[in-house]
Amino acid sequence: MPTAYLCIGSNLGEREKNLTQALTLLSQKANLDKVSSIYETEPVGYKEQPFFLNLVCQITTELNAEELLHIAKEIENAMGRIPNFPNSPRPIDIDILFYENQIIQTQNLTIPHPRLAERAFVLIPLTEIAPALVHPELGKSIAELAGSAKGYNGVRKMNQIAISSPLKGED
Repeated sequence: MPTAYLCIGSNLGEREKNLTQALTLLSQKANLDKVSSIYETEPVGYKEQPFFLNLVCQITTELNAEELLHIAKEIENAMGRIPNFPNSPRPIDIDILFYENQIIQTQNLTIPHPRLAERAFVLIPLTEIAPALVHPELGKSIAELAGSAKGYNGVRKMNQIAISSPLKGED
């Protein structure tokens, strides 16, 4: 089955509970193989909003990339995300970072995520679970990209996600 990496973030409501709920809903459509720790991060772009909690997960799925995007948007909608301006506050945000080593550019989807290499809040948790993963366009590992990312000061490790184990291989 194909492997994908997603970033999940929340800055409205019960942020950690939102992350847990998104992972639980995602686990109904895909296998959760790895989940990073949770990181509290400063908002990017629009600064006048609460801090985010973010994590990255590795999944395996029979869904293709477009179907995975559709599921991510369904989860966001079910959890109360309302389309707003870019970088606006939201109860949940799910971004597909990588889908296998594919490069996809459609009207609705760009993979790898176009701003991934600029975002310490994505690279730090991704390095935790997949440091050797190579960005198919840049030819650099996630650990290499994380080493040159800006914004480390705005990313603070919180804890491991505590969910009632949809994670494959856990007791």
